Amino acid sequence: MNYDRLRLIKPEWGNWDEIYERFRWQIPQHFNIAHMACDRHAEHSGNSIAIYCENKAGETSQFTFSGLKRLSNQLANVLQHYGVEKGDRVGIVLPQRSETVISHFAIYKLGAIALPLSVLFGPEAVGYRLNNSGTKVVITDSVHVDLIESIRDELPALETIIDCDSESGFWSLLERASDCFEIVNTLSEDPAYLVYTSGTTGPPKGALAPHRCLIGNLTGFEMSHNFFPQENDLFWTPADWAWTGGLLDALIPSLYYGMPVLGYDGGKFDAEKACHLMEKYQVRNGFIPPTALKMLRQLGDFRQNFDIQMRTIMSAGESLGSELFFWGKEAFGIEINEMWAQTEFNYICGNCAEVMEVRPGSIGKSYPGHRVEPVDENGTALPVGEIGELAADRDDPVMVTGYWKNEKATRDKFIGQWWATGDMGYKDDEGYIWFVGRKDDVISSAGYRIGPGEIEDCLIKHPSIAQVAVIGVPDELRGEAIKAYVVLKSGEVPSESLTNNIQNSVKQRLAAYEYPRMIEYIDDLPLTTTGKVKRNELRVRHIEENG
Repeated sequence: MNYDRLRLIKPEWGNWDEIYERFRWQIPQHFNIAHMACDRHAEHSGNSIAIYCENKAGETSQFTFSGLKRLSNQLANVLQHYGVEKGDRVGIVLPQRSETVISHFAIYKLGAIALPLSVLFGPEAVGYRLNNSGTKVVITDSVHVDLIESIRDELPALETIIDCDSESGFWSLLERASDCFEIVNTLSEDPAYLVYTSGTTGPPKGALAPHRCLIGNLTGFEMSHNFFPQENDLFWTPADWAWTGGLLDALIPSLYYGMPVLGYDGGKFDAEKACHLMEKYQVRNGFIPPTALKMLRQLGDFRQNFDIQMRTIMSAGESLGSELFFWGKEAFGIEINEMWAQTEFNYICGNCAEVMEVRPGSIGKSYPGHRVEPVDENGTALPVGEIGELAADRDDPVMVTGYWKNEKATRDKFIGQWWATGDMGYKDDEGYIWFVGRKDDVISSAGYRIGPGEIEDCLIKHPSIAQVAVIGVPDELRGEAIKAYVVLKSGEVPSESLTNNIQNSVKQRLAAYEYPRMIEYIDDLPLTTTGKVKRNELRVRHIEENG
């Protein structure tokens, strides 16, 4: 395979700055994700494996690009039979299964809009998204059929539920359908998928992404995996395929390049099982969020027991920090490329160890074709070293068209030419961007503006700590004081001496004003389905406990 032909970025262009200057977008008028990530490969290399899927019992199935083309054609005909038309929303409530991939491609072929939903959602979360989006058909498994049926009276637009596990459901319907289907000739601007924000603050908002968003993801994807694709590359991520991180940072881009993807339907992340998967399938590329890396770290030197030969790892979703970076370099023998993005503006900033120095703690630089700057409230780019809101230039193919049925929320994100991300950071004199924290997570204490990320990075280095989250809590003297919620490693017991030891470790490694004046030990941190810490829940918990 001619990998150079597939890439948008050419390695021979030179270093990071030269690549950034030379790259230009070429967005076609017509573009369909299903054609580019499935059918075009079926035409030229149809017998190549597209996906491997393993379930909890260890059973493996595999599908070629030709197989995915045929099956997604059949499903497109089934959905058309149920009245799905261009622009209709089709829900997908499935884990990492073959039916998930087939469903996405079938929906795109129809010109309809895919609504991926996490299998971890409860009835209220599922109900809100299905109702808000006006979803017409839902494709799900037997576990979630009852959940959706229990709220069906609240979903007036929902007409059909397709069960992937029923004898008369998904596969039976495909068997009776034609495998010929003419893909709708969608425009690049036509909507392809609708992903709801994780809801760390306020109600979830549906980010509506057009087909061109896939193109916008590609420069960052290629570079965060050191010029993906290369021979024998095979991608895996523990991230839910219902999340932008799993869908657009892993699954769809890999298939766009004709490279295989591993899916695992095994429930909650298990570090030892992850090692088994990486060894068994000879995984070469991974998107592994910091939370999963921390759990892998708790295994110790796992390469003594597993033959793991990763070529690249990208990490995002939470701050990676220098401690995890250096651990990953030793554990995997490679430098982890941290990336920064949002559901609404994905894959815009990050690292590429192949052509730049990776600076631990930095989220890298704007990827080719993108522009990120810290700005003030008027949208003016700030000078080197000054903290502002990280904003992305709106003239960008990866930007969503806006929030579903919420024009005001869309407009509220605009600062002139910029899309305001709500994340705070600064740029250094060599163009590296440093994430400080969420706009509403930045702690203001005694005149200092303190981001939780740096403190968490320091705390996680403590030998007794497994996971940690830092928030600001009301303080009469300082305005806000720093509080740390700590999950201890197995066998560790909370004590006053341990608390003092942890506090002193921060005082010694950061600044006196940055140590947590309060430490509370808890069994688990509250996380979104994407693995982000719900700091709002921790703030509420503190208020409820302390008045």
